[in-house]
Amino acid sequence: MNSKPLNILLSDDDIDDCNFFKKALDALPIHTNLIIVNDGDQLMNYLSEQSEKLPDVLFLDINMPRKNGFECLSDIKQNEKLKDLPVVMFSTSSSQDKIDILFKKGADMYVRKPSDFSQLVQVIHHALPMATENIFSNGKLKYVLNA
Repeated sequence: MNSKPLNILLSDDDIDDCNFFKKALDALPIHTNLIIVNDGDQLMNYLSEQSEKLPDVLFLDINMPRKNGFECLSDIKQNEKLKDLPVVMFSTSSSQDKIDILFKKGADMYVRKPSDFSQLVQVIHHALPMATENIFSNGKLKYVLNA
């Protein structure tokens, strides 16, 4: 097991979903640090303040107040300091049109939020190594994970 913790940033306005995500992370055999922001403005402020020490991966909800996931993703991928940050879109939507737009905007992965705890643990467990091992660096592979 890697002794260096994986730094994960979750941007989601739903407190229950945030707690569910944290519990799922705690159930994994991976050492992690989780930081949670609750809207797009908080996310972009956090990333600009931490631009020298970015998280290893960002889980980004689509439907958030102030600035939604689409807008945040665009801002991240257009910013020189942030554009290489692995972004996993994390939403309840299963709209293929939305997913296609997210990938065009630079999302690395799309995970549909499961309502079942064991499924959430499973999709996070699969998403983390895929998102953090730079398998997206060539920009050709895009993944959609459904529980």
